[in-house]
Amino acid sequence: MSEAALQRSNDMLEKARLDAEQRFIARTPQSRTEFEAACEHLPGGNTRSVIHFDPYPVRILRAEGARLHDADGHSYTDFLGEYSAGLYGHSDPHIIAAVKAALDDGIVFGGPNLHEIELAGILCSRFASLEKVRFTNSGTEANLMALGAARAHTGRDKILVMEGAYHGGVLYMAPYAARVNVPFDYVYGVYNNLERTLAAAKGQEHEIAAILLEPMAGGGGGIVSEPAFLQGLRDFADEHGIVLIFDEVMTSRMGRGGLQGELGVTPDMTTLGKYLGGGLTFGAFGGRGDIMHVFDPRNPDAVPHAGTFNNNVLSMTAGIAGLKHVFTEDVADAQCQRGNAFRDRLNAIIAARGATAQVKGYGTILVIHFQKSPINNPYDGVHTRPEARSLFHLEMLERGFYLAARGYMSLSLALTDTDLDDFCTAFDGFFEQFGDLIDEV
Repeated sequence: MSEAALQRSNDMLEKARLDAEQRFIARTPQSRTEFEAACEHLPGGNTRSVIHFDPYPVRILRAEGARLHDADGHSYTDFLGEYSAGLYGHSDPHIIAAVKAALDDGIVFGGPNLHEIELAGILCSRFASLEKVRFTNSGTEANLMALGAARAHTGRDKILVMEGAYHGGVLYMAPYAARVNVPFDYVYGVYNNLERTLAAAKGQEHEIAAILLEPMAGGGGGIVSEPAFLQGLRDFADEHGIVLIFDEVMTSRMGRGGLQGELGVTPDMTTLGKYLGGGLTFGAFGGRGDIMHVFDPRNPDAVPHAGTFNNNVLSMTAGIAGLKHVFTEDVADAQCQRGNAFRDRLNAIIAARGATAQVKGYGTILVIHFQKSPINNPYDGVHTRPEARSLFHLEMLERGFYLAARGYMSLSLALTDTDLDDFCTAFDGFFEQFGDLIDEV
């Protein structure tokens, strides 16, 4: 494509995006009013950066099943699934009943309860890497405590992470997040590139306490780890006495044993969160008994682990209800297969249209990228035009589908086959209308 033709294509794409934005503004006046009011006391009108999008987000009033309803009277089929925390949808009767029962028995005990025993047992039986487990309030906390455990167990301080990785609000391995990150001594590897990762660690092997990575980079674009990469890290960790930690805060929903079970590599520790609290605030970390032993308060040199709401009865009971009665092991396997089939349907639509796009991900977490070039690590996604991503997001909202502005989707159990069919129809319609405008950067 000539430079002049490329500029014309860019201009047409931006014109389409601006038109979609103006239509969005016209149909969401109340959301705009609420956004402006929110900005008075909340920086940028929100208290969670990822849920903002330009020109302003829709203001959600209520939800049920797989449906969201905004302040302007519009309804959306929810394909975001609260960034994987909303696996059960918005009103699963088992979850609601469990929470109501817990409320009836009283909350904030300030002491041990029976629910944490049962939930811990369920988690240890599901995930092969868990011999012992402890609870936290979020995936961020889970990752922090797992790293603390690894440092205490090994007596080392350095942490091997992947460039561009995300492990929580204070563990975002990107330059623009450096000021809010916990200041560990990091060594930076390259996701899905074993040679470059081991080269980065060379000479520091006996200073590294832990390797922390997601078996699928969820926040990094739905990029699944290559099994050889994971096995190479497993072997490296074994050789040098390093604790291998899989962040499965998002990916534990991939089949009955999490993505580690699907890919066949077992870490020393696993961190969990999101849906496992039944949609309520939740995090967990666990692993080998000898590592987790550092938190046993019966030991005189035990490492402290604080958290007022770690074992809160609402999250514990909701988590038990979800895993025992809704997201059973068989359902977990089936839902993972369902997500993979849906991903394949979307990619088939893209191929049939000859469009510049691809859907990455595994199981029920999927991400659309507007480029044809391969994506093997978080920085490979730079060829997607931001204007294409924004146009897609605004157009799908208008068609009645709610997903993240960056193209991230997480399928809930509440979504029906008809919902998936309807999304595919809208997805195909988008590329029919706009596919010719989208090229790579």
